Amino acid sequence: MSKEKVEVLVEGGKATAAPPLGPALGPMGVNIGQVVSDINKKTSSFQGMQVPVKIFIDKETKQYEIIIGTPPASGLIKKEANLEKGSGKAKHEMVADILIEQVIKIAKMKETATLGKSLKEKVKEIIGTCQSMGILVEGKPAKETLRDIESGLFDEEIRLEKTELTAEELAKLEEEKKRLAEELAKRKAEFEKIAKEIIAQMTGKPRGEVKAKLAAAGVPDEMIKELLPVEGATAVAGEAKPAVGAAATATPAEAKKEPQKKEEKKR
Repeated sequence: MSKEKVEVLVEGGKATAAPPLGPALGPMGVNIGQVVSDINKKTSSFQGMQVPVKIFIDKETKQYEIIIGTPPASGLIKKEANLEKGSGKAKHEMVADILIEQVIKIAKMKETATLGKSLKEKVKEIIGTCQSMGILVEGKPAKETLRDIESGLFDEEIRLEKTELTAEELAKLEEEKKRLAEELAKRKAEFEKIAKEIIAQMTGKPRGEVKAKLAAAGVPDEMIKELLPVEGATAVAGEAKPAVGAAATATPAEAKKEPQKKEEKKR
C-alpha cells in the first residue's frame, strides 16, 4: 500500500483550496473541499497562527489521514498573552503576564513536542520560554514562578489540568499588560531625557567618552545608538577621534577646507 505525503503550513481554521494546499492535493484525486474542511476543524484552536499540517493519502483508496502539528511554544504564549511579539530585552523589560492555567494549556497543546515526561516538567519548559520572552507568570518573573512550582505551589492546578480562566481573570491580565506597557513607556522617556542631557553637556567630547557616560547612566544600548551621533568615515591612524556635536558630523574633506577658509580671510 503506497502513500503520498503532503506537508503545508496553513493559518489555523482558515485553510483554503488555494496554493499551496489545493495544487498539492489536486493530483492525489481526493475531495479537496472535504480535506480543507477537516483541516479547518482540527486547527480551529490555532486561529491567527501558522500551523504545520501533514496529509497522508492512500493513492489506491484515496483515504487520507491528517496530522496537525503545533505552532512554536512562543507563538502559543503570544496568543495567550494577546501579544504581537515578546520583549526585546527580556532580562529588564516585562511586556505581559499570564497565569498558570494558560501555561498548563500550552503545555498540553505541546505535549508531544516537549522533552518533559510529566505535565509538571512540560509546564516548567513553557515557563522557561516565557522567561526568554519577557513575560511574567502569575505576576512574577518566570524564575520565581519556577521555584514556586518546585515547591509544589501549583501541584493541584497541574494535577487537575486546569486550563480555563474566568472573564474577571482575563480582564485583570489585560489591565496588567496595559500597566506594563505604560511602565515601559515611562522608563523609556526617562532614559531619553537623561541621554539628551548627557549628550548636550558633553558636546565636543569624543564619542567613545560620551557613549561610556551614557552606558554608566544605564541608558539602553538601542537608545544610545539612536540618539548618539554616528561617526562618519573611519578615522585614519594618528587622527583624533571625532567629537560629539557639530564638528563630529563634518566630513574629512570639509575639515581640510576649514584651515584654507581661515587663511583666505586673513588675506
